Amino acid sequence: MTLTTILPSLRRSIPDPFVPDHWPAHTSLSITDVIVTDVPMLHLVARQGTPLVHTAAAVIPGTGGCPSSTERTSVVVTRVVAVATGDDGHHLTLAAHLPDADVCWSELRLIGRASTTHSVAFHVDSASSVDPADDERRVQLPRDLAPGDLLAVPCRGGVAQAVGSVSGFIQNGE
Repeated sequence: MTLTTILPSLRRSIPDPFVPDHWPAHTSLSITDVIVTDVPMLHLVARQGTPLVHTAAAVIPGTGGCPSSTERTSVVVTRVVAVATGDDGHHLTLAAHLPDADVCWSELRLIGRASTTHSVAFHVDSASSVDPADDERRVQLPRDLAPGDLLAVPCRGGVAQAVGSVSGFIQNGE
């Protein structure tokens, strides 16, 4: 459990902790953004729209952030399409569909605003059939998550430049 989990109001002054080995090399977090090699994801969203893919050198695990010369890690930024609460818990639907990506769901994070509400477990719903009890698709996000919110998630390896979206395929947000 982290300080921002216990006292979510701290999210206005410090970012939630992250595992650098899962993100591209030279990734840092602000309270409202993910920055990869000095490129803020919110800047890319403003220029290209969502969903978008940003790929950079992966981190060599256990080296404290040293970039790999051969491996890649991608960051996918997508919008929340729907949020629902049912008998089986909280659910969210994303604009991007990532059926073939090696997504690190535990690192999914809200960008664009700092929420001070407590986090709850959300199940990431997908168009493909997935087991509703699949723990890999259960993520901790602020309770006040709403349609239109932006989420960033790292994916091991390169993600195809065409990210499936609700309205078809988008080439890097274009």
